[in-house]
Order: sequence, then structure tokens, then C-alpha cells
Amino acid sequence: MAGAAGLRRAAAAALLLAASAALLAAPAAAGRRLPPSFFGVVPQAALTPADTATMRAGGIGSLRIAVEWSKVESAPGRYDWQSIDGAVAAAAGEGIEVLPYLYGTPSRLAPLPTELPAAGEEQRAAWAAFLQAAVARYGPNGAFWAEHGPGTARPLPSAPVRAWQVWNEENYFYFATPASPRLYGRLLEDSARAIRAVDPGAKILLGGLFGRPRQRPPRAMTAAEFLQRLYRIPGIERFFDGVSLHPYAANLERLREVVWGVRRTMLANRDREAGLYITELGWGSQNDPHKVAFEVGWRGQAEALRSAYGYLIAQRGRLGLRAVYWFAWRDAPPGVPTCNFCDSSGLFTAGFAPKPAWGALVKLTHSRIGPSRGHR
Repeated sequence: MAGAAGLRRAAAAALLLAASAALLAAPAAAGRRLPPSFFGVVPQAALTPADTATMRAGGIGSLRIAVEWSKVESAPGRYDWQSIDGAVAAAAGEGIEVLPYLYGTPSRLAPLPTELPAAGEEQRAAWAAFLQAAVARYGPNGAFWAEHGPGTARPLPSAPVRAWQVWNEENYFYFATPASPRLYGRLLEDSARAIRAVDPGAKILLGGLFGRPRQRPPRAMTAAEFLQRLYRIPGIERFFDGVSLHPYAANLERLREVVWGVRRTMLANRDREAGLYITELGWGSQNDPHKVAFEVGWRGQAEALRSAYGYLIAQRGRLGLRAVYWFAWRDAPPGVPTCNFCDSSGLFTAGFAPKPAWGALVKLTHSRIGPSRGHR
């Protein structure tokens, strides 16, 4: 929010001095109970009631879902929210928060869905209208909640969306071409203005920055470099409340480097008050680390989860860490195109059999479900 930027800068010198001392402070106890919203997951397929019931029983409090513009808006100003409605309803029924990430430019506006809608006035106006339609449906007093209010055919507890993630991995060619902090900065400003026009209290999060892609500009750049260039845009911090990160790494040492590289960039730019959100983190359970560094076997996946969460929970105060989302909830269904480790990155198999990684996460959430139990 606009006021947040002033607060961030007000004590800049003191905060930078405190940051150095904080790096030497003892970590907080990893076993302390955390709010359910700290633990999130990202699905790869449509959710069933059994999915969200198991999430709640296992201590999962937040669900990150894709809202793909090119699939929602079938014609100018004509929006089909059916697929999103299902996920929001399933989450609300179990008291689980929803974090949407919005991306994907329609073909009528750009030759590629990865082209950020920030170059021309038609693109920018259409993007703003899409965002405002989404907030008007799922935000406070949204049409979705009116359709599911008391006395309706399918009443649901009201759980309006209050945080919105702008794009996904905008520093990586797979989702953004080119990877341009300048264009993304314009998109971010447009997005914040559009969303806050409907919900002034909404939180705006950066799209999850891919930690360390191998490609070079303009195809990609590291999360820390992209963020540093974004901060060079005067006043840009007024248009977001949190930095999101996807620190995929072969091991814990690399994970630490990526996470702290981003956090130090935030501190160096006097933005300590902005929260850090890890909106994707995961390893695959296939045992082929020589082919794919993130595939470490069933037990290796569970151990990687324990190590990563143990470290992140212990460091959450120093990192300003607000939430961690595991990618993914279940393995990708057979035949569905996906990334080279996503087919086995689930806490459950595609058929909904729990893996050891689910048991490891359940112990961290202190949930009431047994670590070996899956769907009901």
C-alpha cells in the first residue's frame, strides 16, 4: 500500500544496522506452533472434496491456485470463472485461504501468453479490467460469496481473497518473454492500481521469482538480480506488499544462498517491512538425481522437506518469512505435460497415496491426522 512505503523508509538506517546483527542472532525454535496459513500447497490438477478435507486435517491453511487470463476471458469482457469457482469453493468449505496468481496474455492481445501485457494501452486496459473482475468476484463482498451466502443452494463460509500474486516467475522465459524488470514494474503498478480500486486493503505480491535459472538475459536472470533492477524503478515499492520466491535448489546449502540473496536485496533497498513468501518449493520422489537434480527418491524427498522447512521455520523472523507453499499437492496425472520433476513432486501420488514427505510435513504442522494417513 502507499502508506507502507513511507513506513519502510522511515527507520531505514536503524533497520540496516539491525539487519547485520540479526544475521548473528540465535534461530527461533523450529517446533513452535505456526499459524495454518504458514503452510500452503500448490495443486497440479482439479481438486476433490477429499483433497481439501485432507489438507485441513493435515494442517494446511493456504492454497495457491493459477488464474490463467487466456482461459478465463473467452472474448473481450466475457469471463468464465467456472474452473476457479470450484477451487475457491473447495477451499472455503474447509476454511483454507486462497492465494491466486494471475498470468497468461490472451492470443488476441499478444502472439505469446508469456508476453507481459504492459506494452500497449489495449493490453494494459484489458489486463486491468480482468484483475478488477477477479477481485469483484472473489474479494470482499464479491459476487461469488453472494452466490454462496446463507439461504442459497450451496452456502459457504465467506472467505474473501485478500492477497493477489501478479504473474508467475517473471524473471524466467518459460513464463515471461523477455524477462524485463522494466516491463514487469509497469505491469505491477497497473495491477496494484486496478486491484486496490476494488479492494483498497488488498495485498499485492510479486510473482514467484525463480531462484537461479541457468539462462542469461533477456531469457532469464536470477531472482536477486531481477529484484535489484526492479527496485531501481522510483517508487516501485508502493505497489507491492510482499516478495515471492521459488528457491528450487539441489540441496539445503543452495536453498540458503538463494533465499538470503533475495532477503539481503530487500534489506539493501530499505524494504525490510515487505514480507517474503516462498510460493513454490519442492523436490521430486523419483530417484534420478543425475538426470534431474530435484528428483531424490521417496525418502530423499521427505528428508529434503524436513531440512528445508526446519531451516526456514527457524529463520523465519530474520527472513521476514510469511508462508511456504509446497509444490505440489499431488503428482501430475499421467499424460499431463509438466516440468521435468513436477510429475513426482507431490506429497501424494496422482492416485492419492501418501508419500513419506506428507508424513514429514504433518509432523511440522502438529496436525490431528496421522502422518501415514491420506484421503478419507
